[in-house]
Amino acid sequence: MKITREEVQHVAKLARLDLTVAEVDRMTGQLDAILSYVAKLDELDTTGVAVTTHTQQVVNAFREDEVRPSLSREQALANGPEQNGESFVVPKVVG
Repeated sequence: MKITREEVQHVAKLARLDLTVAEVDRMTGQLDAILSYVAKLDELDTTGVAVTTHTQQVVNAFREDEVRPSLSREQALANGPEQNGESFVVPKVVG
């Protein structure tokens, strides 16, 4: 057995789950089956197998950084209800 009832109860307590005895038993069996399956995967020889992070070839889809014309500070601040010439003025939120 890969996991014990006590470990299931401990994790349930950490997750603040109130499991009945029947639920703990069922969860222990289910988690044991999952962990046993994963342990079988450890038996495979993966020497020479490339690490796969995606099922398809993914390349960086970001565009190149290039300087473009944008709003001047005055134009951007003109839309704000209150500004001090350098930034927007907003009400103080924290003390």
